[in-house]
Amino acid sequence: MDTGTIQATDFMFTAQDLQLINHKGLTVKDIESQLQSFSSGFPPLDITGPAVPGNGIVCLDREEQDVLVRRYEQWNGSRIKFVPASGAASRMFKDLFEARELLSRDRHARLPEHMEEFYDRLQEFAFYPTLSGLDGFDLQDRYGILDLLLERNGLNYAFLPKGLIPFHKYPAAARTPFEEHLVEAALSSAQPDGTVRVHFTVSEEHRPLFAELWHKVGKIYEEKFGVRFLISFSTQSPATDTLAVGMDNRPFRRNDGSLVFRPGGHGALLGNLNSLEEDMVIIRNIDNVVPESLLEPVIHWRKVMAGYLLQCRKQVYAYINELKQGAGTLRLKEMAVFLERTFGFIHPRMEGEEFRSYLFCRLNRPIRICGMVPATGEPGGGPFRVRDKNGSESLQILESVQLQGKKYESTHFNPVDIVCSFKAYDGTAYKLTDFRDDNTGLITYKSLEGRDLKALELPGLWNGGMSRWNTAFVEVPISTFNPVKTVMDLLRKEHNN
Repeated sequence: MDTGTIQATDFMFTAQDLQLINHKGLTVKDIESQLQSFSSGFPPLDITGPAVPGNGIVCLDREEQDVLVRRYEQWNGSRIKFVPASGAASRMFKDLFEARELLSRDRHARLPEHMEEFYDRLQEFAFYPTLSGLDGFDLQDRYGILDLLLERNGLNYAFLPKGLIPFHKYPAAARTPFEEHLVEAALSSAQPDGTVRVHFTVSEEHRPLFAELWHKVGKIYEEKFGVRFLISFSTQSPATDTLAVGMDNRPFRRNDGSLVFRPGGHGALLGNLNSLEEDMVIIRNIDNVVPESLLEPVIHWRKVMAGYLLQCRKQVYAYINELKQGAGTLRLKEMAVFLERTFGFIHPRMEGEEFRSYLFCRLNRPIRICGMVPATGEPGGGPFRVRDKNGSESLQILESVQLQGKKYESTHFNPVDIVCSFKAYDGTAYKLTDFRDDNTGLITYKSLEGRDLKALELPGLWNGGMSRWNTAFVEVPISTFNPVKTVMDLLRKEHNN
């Protein structure tokens, strides 16, 4: 065998391949595992049905909400907001790219109705003052407007992350999602000493831009809300990248012969999450923001969910300590009922010491409280019940692709508003990869250099990445969910204040 190659499964890797693999922090064994996933696929989930109010989704009345809010407001533990913010805005402007392509061939081309609305209401966008101030801006030049908005010779929005795009208008200046998350954190997760911790996961290339914006506006928001922000950033580890393959499941190579690696999806952020040391972590997507005037329900329900987490965690810790001290049969039954009612478990049949050990294992896990909004047709994952091989059932957030084409009468969906804790009863932090279901990855189809390829996504952060957490679903109102998926969403009344 050539000394510059190594045998791995049925494939030969060159010295350059090995150098790239090692540079990313991966091993040949990791690559073999990824190739095996492409070859064998992922087993279907045993979905027993959607979680609904009264059976998997908790609905709290006003008195219960107020009790939980007070519990949270009286708590002095550490907390941090975790905001995945590395997503590029290119998909947000997909329709604009398509319109520009049409206009490049015919400047007077008839555009889809929603694009005509884009031009008619252009002055309502928060970015309009900056756009209209650029050299070469002409309100009558439809093609030129798109070029200035998207490309590097103008605002460069197609190449920026969503977090840095101006979303909302204010008298003083427009605000980006990055800034709106600062405001939301100041009003919902400030600690008793006035500090506010927020952690953003960003791409390496955009990290300086986020840092620049923070240094520009940080003092403004600290003075406005009387707090001190502790802002931190992290990037997705290259070791979470996954190898692309061709349709024959062999490593895909560019025309120059090099291997192709792709980001492993938001499940790759599990390590970033695990690096946080706070007692409570609040997870919310970068594009799910509203203007400050509409924050009241968001703040209220954030505190409700945080209070619910504290209530659940206190009981979990108490039961674990009882188990360690030899709790009797009646207490074991009480613990089983608690797990059923709180985290939706249906237990396998067992008794005696096996049951005691099972209860300890079930209780001794990270906890997450997930907001669930009534279904309105918005895209997103949903709450379901899934049966394990041992016959037990648990609550899971599943993406539509995981439903294998089956239709369910789901009443709610997941807005990615999660309050969680991965501190164990003894104060140590759980290793989150121990609670991930590695059999819940996804295989997607892409193309590069005119050829089809397969890409591998790791178990999703709030899907399979948290599969073995103790999960509770709490109904929250639709007013807490206002994502921006396309530029036209910014014209909704929830964003165009």
